[in-house]
Amino acid sequence: MFKTAILTASDKASQGLREDLSGKMIKEILSNTQYKISNYTILSDDKDILINHLNKLCSTDIALILTTGGTGFSPRDNMPEATCQVIDKEVPGIPEAMRAYSLKITPRAMLSRAVAGIKNQTLIINLPGSPKAVNECLTYILPTLDHGLKIMLGNTDECARI
Repeated sequence: MFKTAILTASDKASQGLREDLSGKMIKEILSNTQYKISNYTILSDDKDILINHLNKLCSTDIALILTTGGTGFSPRDNMPEATCQVIDKEVPGIPEAMRAYSLKITPRAMLSRAVAGIKNQTLIINLPGSPKAVNECLTYILPTLDHGLKIMLGNTDECARI
């Protein structure tokens, strides 16, 4: 069981002006899996607010933070920059894999600025902001995540299998 946090970056959803469909999609996908959602937060797209919240989550026993929103070209899209300010190690393969998979569905996937990385013993992954893209990307990467998380958390039996 991996403790998981969901963080949605959306000015409108944080003000109650829009429903957070992407965060709900993550919850739905993770239901009945080994990922236990222990934190679900909707925040504005403000970079400093996102950095502070990510740092706070990384100082707990949460193993995985899945973010949604804020990875596009809008001036208020700050999630990749916030994530990069927090992480100690980048994990480029995860967003590369999501983009490669998504490019088979839409050429707009090349516009994603998503990143992934590790701070302490927490993996942060930026997912897209649309529910459809969240579904596609998360269901694609989910089967592989448990292996990486076990290694990150010190399961040496998993390390021996690499």
